[in-house]
Amino acid sequence: MDTKERMAIPRQKTTELSPGERISNFNEVVAGYDHATVLREADRCLQCKKPKCREGCPINNDIPGFISLLREGKIEEAYWRDRETNSLPAICSRVCPHEFQCEGACIRGKKGESVAIGMIERYIVDWMVTNNKPILKPCALPKEKHVAIVGSGPAGMTAAYILAHAGYPCTIFDSLPEVGGMLSMGIPAYRLPRNIINAEFDSLRNCGVKIVPNVTIGKDKTIADLKAEGFSAVFIGVGAHLSRKLGIDGEDLGGVLHGVDYLRRVNLGEKLSLGRNVVVCGGGNVAIDCARTALRTGSDKVFILYRRTKAEMPASQAEVHHLEEEGVKIEMLAAPVKIHGENGRLTKIECIRMELGECDASGRCRPVPKDGSNFMIEADAIIPAISQDMDPTVNNGADLALARWGTFVVDEVTMQTSQEGVFAGGDAVLGPQTVAKAIFQAKEAAESIIRYLEGRDLKEGRSVQAE
Repeated sequence: MDTKERMAIPRQKTTELSPGERISNFNEVVAGYDHATVLREADRCLQCKKPKCREGCPINNDIPGFISLLREGKIEEAYWRDRETNSLPAICSRVCPHEFQCEGACIRGKKGESVAIGMIERYIVDWMVTNNKPILKPCALPKEKHVAIVGSGPAGMTAAYILAHAGYPCTIFDSLPEVGGMLSMGIPAYRLPRNIINAEFDSLRNCGVKIVPNVTIGKDKTIADLKAEGFSAVFIGVGAHLSRKLGIDGEDLGGVLHGVDYLRRVNLGEKLSLGRNVVVCGGGNVAIDCARTALRTGSDKVFILYRRTKAEMPASQAEVHHLEEEGVKIEMLAAPVKIHGENGRLTKIECIRMELGECDASGRCRPVPKDGSNFMIEADAIIPAISQDMDPTVNNGADLALARWGTFVVDEVTMQTSQEGVFAGGDAVLGPQTVAKAIFQAKEAAESIIRYLEGRDLKEGRSVQAE
């Protein structure tokens, strides 16, 4: 299966059913994947003795293990093998940048196409849901000590999942009216359906996890207040919700909407009309999500401005492929230098051509402006989507140690902050990163919280783990 075929997600039935003959009770199609196609892809897995795909996965999923079980027709067993390490398989299978993680490390990819691990994982999860199989194990009986979790994104969800199944009641506090953090606010519903997120929260509620929306820790109450209310430990899993600015003249004009701010407003149901001509600045998945969302909300001339070449874009290749299929053009080697406007609203964007200069140790080359290459673009709106920062509000009144880029300083083994009993993980520590990396750190923090509540050594038998 070549790259374009996998990106397009085959939806037709296949007549080549030899792999599927091993499994007679499959639905014909689950989540758009016909089972013979999935099994044919699973048969490409070499079952390596030292699987590089596991090394590439931030949470070290037993990928060969669940693929082997799928090939044997043991779908439920495959799901539970995946769930041993992945607290959010339905979500990771949809939004993880597999090509940079597990699929990027796949041995098959060295001389051809990697095994489509993300497609296989999603198929297994959706097969469970379609066939009304339980997706969570029974919860433990509740213990006395309670844990407060700040943020309902993937880090907070993972910590709550592990702690609740260990018997520790949790309360999740979120500043927004909708749960899911960046999963709900930063990823469009067409890429991550809300029923998938809601199902995870329903499962958490069934385990006794309480969810309190519209409460901002650091504003409505502090971490000290949480401890005074009886919470024995606190986990901070806030996302990188602050859009980074371009830092150019005219950025305060009407018609300028920054990436995650724009996505949050749309995802909360606000009806935004940007006009016909929309320019998105950036080369990551957020930029692509903004461009595709603008198309879906009425703008018919959308293109992306990126200061490097297509080869350097950090976005998923699959997302870039879908973007171009929908008619969005990418203007390479160009960057905005000034936003022009009239009567308080932008009318044009002044840009400059770039060229690639010296490369760093990773091979990523620095974009250099070309003198005298300025040009203008007429636009109704511009969406800068160049990066995000963590909102530091949660630290008000807590005075936890922060790194120079505004994230929390934690012990690399335990994920404990500078204050005893307060732990952090995900974007709160790493800055804007993948769901899988947030899950990994939340798992490590949850293990530490359990040890802390039980009076055990936080570090015994543990070492720094690669993410």
